[in-house]
Amino acid sequence: MNLFTDIRALVLQAIEALQAEGALPEGLATAAVTVEPPRDASHGDMATNAAMVLAKPAKQKPRDIAEALAAKLSEDQRVALAEVAGPGFLNLRLDPSVWQALPAAVLTSGTDYGRSDMGQGLKVNVEYVSANPTGPMHVGHTRGAVFGDALASLLAYAGYDVTREYYINDGGAQVDVLARSVYLRYLEAHGRSVEFEAGTYPGEYLIEVGAKLKAQVGDKYVDQPESEWLETVREFATEEMMGMIREDLALLGVKMDHFFSEKSLYGTGRIEAAIESLTEKGLIYRGVLEPPKGKKPEDWEPREQTLFKSTDHGDDVDRPIMKSDGSWTYFAPDIAYHYDKVSRGFDMLIDVFGADHGGYVKRMKAAVSALSDGKVPLDVKLIQLVKLFKNGEEFKMSKRAGTFVTLRDVVEEVGPDVTRFVMLTRKNDATLDFDFAKAVEQSRENPVFYVQYAHARVCSVLRKAIEAGIDVSDEALAGADLSGMTHEAELALAKKVAEWPRIVEIAAKGHEPHKVAIWLNELASDLHGLWNRGHDEPRLRFVQDDPAVSQGKIALARAVAVVISAGLGILGVTPAEEMR
Repeated sequence: MNLFTDIRALVLQAIEALQAEGALPEGLATAAVTVEPPRDASHGDMATNAAMVLAKPAKQKPRDIAEALAAKLSEDQRVALAEVAGPGFLNLRLDPSVWQALPAAVLTSGTDYGRSDMGQGLKVNVEYVSANPTGPMHVGHTRGAVFGDALASLLAYAGYDVTREYYINDGGAQVDVLARSVYLRYLEAHGRSVEFEAGTYPGEYLIEVGAKLKAQVGDKYVDQPESEWLETVREFATEEMMGMIREDLALLGVKMDHFFSEKSLYGTGRIEAAIESLTEKGLIYRGVLEPPKGKKPEDWEPREQTLFKSTDHGDDVDRPIMKSDGSWTYFAPDIAYHYDKVSRGFDMLIDVFGADHGGYVKRMKAAVSALSDGKVPLDVKLIQLVKLFKNGEEFKMSKRAGTFVTLRDVVEEVGPDVTRFVMLTRKNDATLDFDFAKAVEQSRENPVFYVQYAHARVCSVLRKAIEAGIDVSDEALAGADLSGMTHEAELALAKKVAEWPRIVEIAAKGHEPHKVAIWLNELASDLHGLWNRGHDEPRLRFVQDDPAVSQGKIALARAVAVVISAGLGILGVTPAEEMR
């Protein structure tokens, strides 16, 4: 059930009726017609731009069209009042019976209320986290993990067939550095004194890995040249780090559907196949690039390279795919990886990158456009930095990691629910301040507490009602009489609940799960507001002396809890049944 979709359908029916009467011409495009909440709630419950959209193609004044539509819409029993405003906007007030029927619809559907078929089963690959397997995940990875996971859940809720994917960056030089660092810890485990040179990883997390390597191979690699142990230690260290990363993700409740190894692209012909696909399309050539902007001529050495003609697909410049020594650039395996995704039949790709990858977006979009002949869109979501604060000061150090605050540090400090919700309180491309003290305080200023408290309050109402002998099963509440729900505060809460299906589609369409978190906070505010008004106006309290009246009021509260539960489910946060 989506009231906004239902009323939009009613508007379209009114347009068709006017066309049948000859009041509007046939063949008018209506895709841009919307029905949404008015900017000012005092103007009504919903507003439509239909007259403004149709005026030019119909060659009529928008206000004339609006007045004709108002007359048609007023014939429907759901519409209490249709008012024309300004040059031709149409504001609608719905009959109270519409809002009184809403809790029953929510309770009948449960947490499926708001679920959408907008995605029509289209296959979407959401690649996120993809941290280098060289150490524990840091707080920046945490935000990317939470965002990607919530986005995947949101898209699935909106009707898409979603695959969660992790790209293991195990093909580059940084994994060789990891192997050398583990080897030093391996020597330490044998009692040797070692020194971590610049560029190696000195974090304490590798001590256990070195000990595990010793337990597995004994002294086999002690005093041996690098050529004897590098490949074996590299594979061992990568597996250990990925095990650590999986454990970190599990702390957040993140579970991937698929892990893809960059290393699997090398020496298997997969990179060559991807480049050949581009070659066949005339997009690979030998050439000399212009000097980068800001470079003086004496700083620039022109040289012939193998290039991808990415400017044909929206990039600013063409991109090298092969180095002068014949080895691939870092861009080539990424092309091959996305070629693999396209080949797997995904209808849409979403990559969640750190903010430092901003310069990489256009070339990657160009590659996917070229590989898919423009049929598969790629949306790249950049995750901005997280600044941590503790006791009023920026919190920077993690002894275990050596140089940064880890995901585990954050989760152990405030828990997974708080971590996830707070990470979603800002849009992904905005810097986020994470204050440990505020994240756990029980106040209006803490959004996760405020939303969970709303759910817990409803649960407390249910417990109180049960003690009073009132049947508060969803089935009983769905059949309750809500005709007495006429107070403005109660109707306002029902109207807010009605927005949920619309919010799901808006957030899913824009790939913006933070909008769910923000809206849940607004819904919680309305619930708390009604609760507080009950202190002064006893007739607004959820539990009344008359069990039948109580059921009607509790049905509304329970509908709020159902929607909060659904929304928190998308965000990966557990609804609280009581606050301690």
